[in-house]
Amino acid sequence: MAREPARGRPRSPAGRAKLTAERLASEYPGSASELCELDFSSPWQLIVVTVLSAQTTDERVNSVSPALFARFKTPDDLARADPAEVEAIIRPTGFFRAKARSIIGLAKAVAEQYGGEVPRSMEDLVSLPGVGRKTANVVRSVGFGLPGLPVDTHVGRLSRLLGLSRETDPDRVEAEICSMLPSREWGALSLRMILHGRRVCIARRPRCTECVLADFCPSARLPVHPGGAR
Repeated sequence: MAREPARGRPRSPAGRAKLTAERLASEYPGSASELCELDFSSPWQLIVVTVLSAQTTDERVNSVSPALFARFKTPDDLARADPAEVEAIIRPTGFFRAKARSIIGLAKAVAEQYGGEVPRSMEDLVSLPGVGRKTANVVRSVGFGLPGLPVDTHVGRLSRLLGLSRETDPDRVEAEICSMLPSREWGALSLRMILHGRRVCIARRPRCTECVLADFCPSARLPVHPGGAR
């Protein structure tokens, strides 16, 4: 249920960011690792499933990843895989040929350059095939518990609706939000915004009357009561 309008709504993006983080932490409790809806048991599995999650649902990735990791248990195993076999396993995720090339190339780089261990630094992560800042931030925040704020379409959209950022470039959105909150909150906030975007602030039919952020969200569409107050 939506909260009653608060007295003294935050007027600045930083104030809205702080209140957004507080409200969503109550609504979606847990660490970044606990909030992530992708199934994984190691940073290596996490980076692979994150690459596979592009342009598809977490549920679909979770449906194919057990077979993938049962067949190719280590980066070295996947690095030597027959692309056709990998394609057949991951086909339900879509764009399976490109994704197979990406995760095989990723496996080769991790096996050959990092001894089979996924690196932790942003610089090293984004040097891997198929890994951009969003994926690198997922691995850092969810896999290693390090600072990282992944900006996907939900995070970018909610940031603009809430007046946290006017930017459309994910890197700029990331920089602005990170400047307003402690680094320990970045990863979990991103995942909470993703969950909120999927469940409540749905792009085509936002459920503003059920939103815990509606009383200070500049974009909220709420019923107008007699006298003009929301």
